Amino acid sequence: MNTRTAPLRSADAPSEDTGVPAQQAALVASLRASAPYVHAHRGRTFVINIPGEAAASPAFADLVYDIALLASLGVRLVIVFGARPQIDAALTEAGVATQFVDGVRVTDSAALACVKRAVGSLQMDIEALLSTSLASTPMGGARVVTASGNLVTARPVGITGGVDHGHTGEVRRIDVASINAHLERGAIVLLSCIGYSPSGEIFNLYAEEVATATATALSADKFVVLHSGAALHERFADTPAELDPQAARQLLAAPDAPLEAADRARLQAAIGACQAGVARAHLVSFDSDGALLRELYSRDGAGTMIAADTYDITRTATPEDLGGVLALIEPLATAGILVGRSREQIELDIGHYLVMERDGLITACCALMPYVEEAVGELACVAVHPDYRGQDRAAQLLVEVERRAKRAGLARIFVLTTKTPHWFVEHGFVAADLEALPLARRALYNYQRNSAVLIKNL
Repeated sequence: MNTRTAPLRSADAPSEDTGVPAQQAALVASLRASAPYVHAHRGRTFVINIPGEAAASPAFADLVYDIALLASLGVRLVIVFGARPQIDAALTEAGVATQFVDGVRVTDSAALACVKRAVGSLQMDIEALLSTSLASTPMGGARVVTASGNLVTARPVGITGGVDHGHTGEVRRIDVASINAHLERGAIVLLSCIGYSPSGEIFNLYAEEVATATATALSADKFVVLHSGAALHERFADTPAELDPQAARQLLAAPDAPLEAADRARLQAAIGACQAGVARAHLVSFDSDGALLRELYSRDGAGTMIAADTYDITRTATPEDLGGVLALIEPLATAGILVGRSREQIELDIGHYLVMERDGLITACCALMPYVEEAVGELACVAVHPDYRGQDRAAQLLVEVERRAKRAGLARIFVLTTKTPHWFVEHGFVAADLEALPLARRALYNYQRNSAVLIKNL
């Protein structure tokens, strides 16, 4: 950690570089950084699952305002809200005892009355917050329209374990056509943990099940599951912020990191949505101020993402990547860490470069220059964006380089380095003499740099 501290600066003090007050400069920088996500998310469909616990949070109003902001930015929104603590409170107040069988609530007629009262009250609270338009609030000037109704068809759980679950149900169908019609009109669709049967019965459902079924039926672009506490990946050691469904299932089953029932249900919902075709699910804490916006409108987010696709893409560079590659290489060349290469030279060789991309940003690159006659290749221009160092990106690129080199029939790869020979040694390279280089490469060796030669057999 860098222990040097800069002089304290007032938020209104001008920046030494621009003359703009620091707070205003930070605002401009944030807006510019979020702009690609504003463009990318406009017109997309997001399903957001809000647990009933969020309504008890002192930051609930801010959360709802942030959701309204998403709508203002052109996102098509479906909100699925749970009401578990509200239902529990209503049951206690009414003196109605409830039975659970294998963790599933049995909803008899008395309990259903409490469910209806709790869910209806919470829905009105959410609609009231979304109706706010006072100039003194973040909703100033906004006109948010909500839509709800009998959009979830349900069926009874029935008798399980010898117990009739009464009005406890499960999702049968989501009315996709009606939801899309509401979204096309610009409304935020509100769904609760209530479903209806064709015979007119009312059923108490798991909100997570409703949310997963809705995200799947709509082929949502994003499925956001809100939870309390710290981000999921922050609570468990060695858990990255981005998981594929398989890694998420391993976390779900990990005996040394048991999840609470609520977290298990939310993680399972996210996994289920990804398995059913939703590209990305995000688990975001409602306790962290602005976490929803930071997760969706910044490159590194604020929550734990489960991606059915790959968030970091490693691929062959194209001419369109030239600017990104140069941005990585040029500072290192200026510092003497890499050999300087002209724009024209890199452009000619761009097909030999590999890049790692994250949401349009080139975060790392390298080149594999083949010497086919000697069955050897040169690993060159290994560079990682400053914001992404220490995350094994260079090692991931090396794995891909070795795979491609083998596929091309190369038996060895070599590297010339002045600053980082230890890193390559740690990854299987060994020191070698100049004579080990291909003849053409040996002729171009720069004796002034006196680079170390390291080779790895494949």
